[in-house]
Amino acid sequence: MKTNRASTHAHPQAMKGTRRQFLQTTALAASAFTIVPRSVLGGGGQLAPSEKITLAGIGLGGQGLQNMVIFQQLPEVQVVAVCDVNREGGGYLSWNWSEGREGQTCGREPARRLMDDAYAKQQRSGQYRACKAYNDYRELLAKEDVDAVMIATPDHTHAVITMAALKRGKHVYCEKPLTWSVSEARQVTEAARHAKVATQCGNQGQASESARVTREIIADGAIGPVREVQVWYGDRFWSWPTWEGRPPDAPPVPDGLDWDLWLGPAPYRPYHPAYHPWTWRNWLDFGTGLLGDLGLHKLSTVFKALNLGHPVSVEASATKLSTETYPLGEIVRFEFPARGHMPPVTLNWYDGGLKPARPPELEDDDPMRDIIYIGDRGKLMGDRLIPESRMDSYKKPPKTLPRSPGHHQEWIAACRGGPPAGSSFTGHSGLVTEVCLLGNIAVRAEKKLLWDGDKMEFKNDQAANKLLYREYRQGWSL
Repeated sequence: MKTNRASTHAHPQAMKGTRRQFLQTTALAASAFTIVPRSVLGGGGQLAPSEKITLAGIGLGGQGLQNMVIFQQLPEVQVVAVCDVNREGGGYLSWNWSEGREGQTCGREPARRLMDDAYAKQQRSGQYRACKAYNDYRELLAKEDVDAVMIATPDHTHAVITMAALKRGKHVYCEKPLTWSVSEARQVTEAARHAKVATQCGNQGQASESARVTREIIADGAIGPVREVQVWYGDRFWSWPTWEGRPPDAPPVPDGLDWDLWLGPAPYRPYHPAYHPWTWRNWLDFGTGLLGDLGLHKLSTVFKALNLGHPVSVEASATKLSTETYPLGEIVRFEFPARGHMPPVTLNWYDGGLKPARPPELEDDDPMRDIIYIGDRGKLMGDRLIPESRMDSYKKPPKTLPRSPGHHQEWIAACRGGPPAGSSFTGHSGLVTEVCLLGNIAVRAEKKLLWDGDKMEFKNDQAANKLLYREYRQGWSL
């Protein structure tokens, strides 16, 4: 296995006069003095190629392909390269929900064809073959002078790829959770702060109207000071092993899949379809369970609405534990301290079909939504006061929070010198990732853990402290 060559290169911020810096500088200058029509820049209502953010996609499974299709459609973006350890294969969770949920073909070659075909439609000739395809992200970063990268690989490789991109001064969009381990999240966040680039984590709901309405209602005092929050998610939508431990067989690696590179920093094990293409989320070595998978989606608004930082404690209960896979269901309790005029908050997470008791304020024909804020003067379920009669009589506050142009658009605007994206590593997603991963550790510790966020350590359990880190396979490092 080759070592991570990206870490050996000089930091790009020491280089002056780069195209990336020029784009940021000119974007800021334009916003301060004038607005230049796209027709002036590129003709036909489009930006000139030299003014676009050049983008590479790394990890082209279902979510990665979906992201790249969205980015390719933005006039400010030019996709120039794609990268995946799988040349082409089926069985992925669909990137195109209109065509069904499962069984989609993904990988670097389908991604390259999608990009080239989309750009070909914009050419008079109807032809375009400029998007390059790579197997190894390190080769892509060494050869392609792109402005930005999109990372949608399995959780266990997020940190090494993100760090390599940050060290080269690339803007980074990384799918949730930001990293596999707490230590990785802390290091990646600090690296992003040092790199001074635009970052965004892929918890798309943070850009929604509902997220802003919820925050405005809470800030309005409609339910009074919030002291408890209940958040839950139903059964897993990814498959579950039908055996104890690891798969009993070791089928051959599919043609076109670089299994050793797919494993990356994780300990070696033989290939099995139980891990790839998308059921890796079950496995401790690769995924982060439902809390890691969906925690950043569900908890993002909670953190912003209540100005949460690090918890002071975390404890959990779960169904049967395994040394290989995440439990079928779990309940995790986080305790957060007071913040200024805001009181301490208890945050409860449920998954695997577990959920809190139905609130008595909820009317019989109203369904349970997946989040409840409990305040001194009432309850908010999602972005609706309960009972519904109270919502009907409530006068919503003014729209005081800026509205998002779209989750992906936020990041591209930040790449071009605009404000930080709503889920930037340093401003939001690094912290929320850490907290979600603390919950996974509490499940395995089976005791209440006292957390010191500043020191990044548990005060009362040295064994749990070891779970904050992971030992990388030889040849891999941040």
